[in-house]
Amino acid sequence: MLVIANKDAGSTEPEEIERALEVLRADGPTELVYCQSRDHLQECLDARAGRPVVVIGGDGSLHTTVSALYARGELADTPLGLIPLGTGNDLARGLDIPLDAAEAAEIIRAGALRPMDLIADDSGGVVVNAVHVGAGAEAAQAAHPLKPRLGPLAFPLGAIVAGLRTKGWRLTVVVDGRTVARPRHKTLMVGLANAPSIAGGTAQLSPGAVPHDGQVDVVVSHSVGRLARLGYALHLTRGRHTSRDDVVSLRGREVVVSGEEFFINADGEVTGPRRHTSWRVLPGAWRMYLPSGTPTEADPDPTTAAAAGDQRTG
Repeated sequence: MLVIANKDAGSTEPEEIERALEVLRADGPTELVYCQSRDHLQECLDARAGRPVVVIGGDGSLHTTVSALYARGELADTPLGLIPLGTGNDLARGLDIPLDAAEAAEIIRAGALRPMDLIADDSGGVVVNAVHVGAGAEAAQAAHPLKPRLGPLAFPLGAIVAGLRTKGWRLTVVVDGRTVARPRHKTLMVGLANAPSIAGGTAQLSPGAVPHDGQVDVVVSHSVGRLARLGYALHLTRGRHTSRDDVVSLRGREVVVSGEEFFINADGEVTGPRRHTSWRVLPGAWRMYLPSGTPTEADPDPTTAAAAGDQRTG
């Protein structure tokens, strides 16, 4: 088994890593490598020799490894495990993977591999947990320099900064051929969720999202006024934002966003600016060690705010 760690990922203290390794070594030879760069990661994967890969870190570390395997054409054939020692660990939360290192390693030892969906964009990028456009990307940019000192607290602080300064974007959003947002109504953010939470569990972007149902949960917020932004943020922390009449939520397989220049936050990695990006779901594109009893079906389709949809898409 090849274990990949990133010293810059959240709380990857040596003692926690060693606790996980003690568990994994009980099943056979286990090699730990610290990857210092994307080029170094490629070298580590060159030496994988067909072994399963365990990632020690958070959503960003897993994103980087999955992205590299996807680009190499090796993702479908590489069993993956996660020891969630990052800052946010949102995918782990959504999959009920324990945040304790040794307990997470026990999940991998149990060997229960499950298929996972992947969100792929039109530039070759991938998403394992969530991607958002607009205020969510600005929040990630504001939170990034705060993470080393504040850990998970950096996420809500970044959201506050973004919420105070953003004025929204004029965007067109199309889901499976249906236009759900048009430029004449400004958009605060567009979120695509493969799992329920973002921002270290402080925001429930789509509480019913399941990362192996063949669909992505889409949330479009038009909460651009000052009071509307505040209300949206408060509802988002509780997962109640989809009940707002200025929010549209639905599920789909292909999403296209275009319009004014926007940045993109994919699993914590911010890119852009862009004017057009499309995403599609690749069902069961990779396999991951998950706890037994992990749900395989999503909740019923999220309620779409009919009034908002009629007003903003007509």
